[in-house]
Amino acid sequence: MSTATRTSASSRADSRTPSGSPANTGGVAERAPRRRVSPERIAAILTLLALLAASIVALNSIGIDPAKMVQSWSNAERFFGRVGTISFPEPGDLLYLTALTLGLVICGTLLAAVISVPVAYLAASNTTPGNGWRAFARFLGVLTRAIPDVVFAMVFVLIFSLGALPGILALGIHSIGMISKMFADAIEQIDEGPRLAIRAGGGSKFQEFTAGVLPQVMPSWVATVLHRNDINLRASVILGYVGVVGLGMQMSFAFKSLDYSLGLGYAVVIFVLCVVMEVVSSAVRAAMLGIQPTGRGLGDRMLRQLRRVRPGSARLDVQATASSPDAMLRRPWNGTRMRNTVWGWSAAAVVVGSILICDIQWGDLITVWAKIPALAAQFWPPSFGSYEASTMFDAMGETIAIALAATFLTLIVSIVVGSLAARNVAPNRGVRGGMRLLLVVVRGIPEIILAIVLIVISGLGTQAGTVALAIGGVGLLGKLLADSFEEVKTGPERALTAAGASRLQVYAGATVPQGLRAMIGHTFYMIDCNIRSATLLGIVGAGGVGYYLLNASQGSHYGVVTAIVLMILVTVLVVEGLAIWMRRVFR
Repeated sequence: MSTATRTSASSRADSRTPSGSPANTGGVAERAPRRRVSPERIAAILTLLALLAASIVALNSIGIDPAKMVQSWSNAERFFGRVGTISFPEPGDLLYLTALTLGLVICGTLLAAVISVPVAYLAASNTTPGNGWRAFARFLGVLTRAIPDVVFAMVFVLIFSLGALPGILALGIHSIGMISKMFADAIEQIDEGPRLAIRAGGGSKFQEFTAGVLPQVMPSWVATVLHRNDINLRASVILGYVGVVGLGMQMSFAFKSLDYSLGLGYAVVIFVLCVVMEVVSSAVRAAMLGIQPTGRGLGDRMLRQLRRVRPGSARLDVQATASSPDAMLRRPWNGTRMRNTVWGWSAAAVVVGSILICDIQWGDLITVWAKIPALAAQFWPPSFGSYEASTMFDAMGETIAIALAATFLTLIVSIVVGSLAARNVAPNRGVRGGMRLLLVVVRGIPEIILAIVLIVISGLGTQAGTVALAIGGVGLLGKLLADSFEEVKTGPERALTAAGASRLQVYAGATVPQGLRAMIGHTFYMIDCNIRSATLLGIVGAGGVGYYLLNASQGSHYGVVTAIVLMILVTVLVVEGLAIWMRRVFR
């Protein structure tokens, strides 16, 4: 090797040493990949910061003062002193009202589930016949989700008078928005192989859907319907204030007649029903579908304890079914099939019983069409009536402020509770189980009952509504965050653990970054829910536009009802658009 060559190699070696010149380190930095942040992503981050600032301003304007609330506890003590012992109705009446409430809730949920199937088929990008149909189905879902169920109940009470039918239709139509959206999302995530195979074999569109799509999405659909049934049970309470029969109506009568002892008795019964429904939903889902209960809910954990299979029993079933060719060609009546059959017939019996106890007057569904034109004329055109426009816009702004402030408080608490409820974050099983139980209990308390109790403590106003929504939201958002954290990829967490990172460092460096997108989506979902819930809580004096909505409906000023509904619709559409944009940007 020549002297010049050795000198050149030595120079290149020196340029790669740590003691090289600054120019050389600059060359390394230039070769390092740089992630380019798009202007749209920057705009999304600024929008999130703006919403955060607006939530803090809203919280400050509401003026929640925990010290004053503690001092006001004497109001609650005097109230419960006057109430005395909580009383309950006669056992027979209580049993009938409970069955009636469950019946109208189940009927309303099933009505929504049936209608949501064709809506979801049109809304899913891989099954819709065209973009026009898809846009129409998506708008229908947003529209039914945006209009509060209490408004639907008001309209149907006017059409059908009092009874279970207005509640069934109100819960059913309002639930189409959520169920059809979840159905459509599930259809878009299927494996296209079976559907394309059926199409290649000459199958019709109907056969593609029933044999290629439906079997794949059925578990997700059942879970969605059961989840919506839980929500509708809590929603049925507020519908009682506008004339829908059941436990909610009797509770409203008791409170309006100042029989607080009986009213609180109904509230306790509703709370127990909601918690039991949460447990039963997980068990029914696993039993009806014949799947192993692998979920994280309280019901799934209980069912796993009850369904422990003895070692070797599954192997014996396989040997029995494969004993002969004839047995392999026929579906055997083994334990799984018998259990599924029993649960299937039990579910059918529950549906039939729900329809019978609701005592639906089917003739009203035929004669109702003659009443619609006259009724529609009462709701149109929209107007603010005797109220000034500034008053109504201020009330709507107050509702939005309650929703933002409540979501902010919910998010802070849910991050802590939801993290401790996640299997990969909680320090031990005891903490995780305690947090999961707390989420179940909080989720079982209807927000209206929380609002009534808080109004007793702090008086009428936005403070009670905000705290009620914040507490109630922890049950839902905390569960969603816990599930999202448990579903993150374990690779980054294990890598940091192997590098010697602490539990907090693993959480901050791997768990939260992976769950951030889900956290943003769940937070926007909470804002959406809280806007509607804040409207409903205004009916019982918790502030916002709900107060004017109740007054307008009771005073037969239906043009004002339409104007308020349109304001709510526009607000929800804006939130829905922001949520879709955020999910796309942070994908």
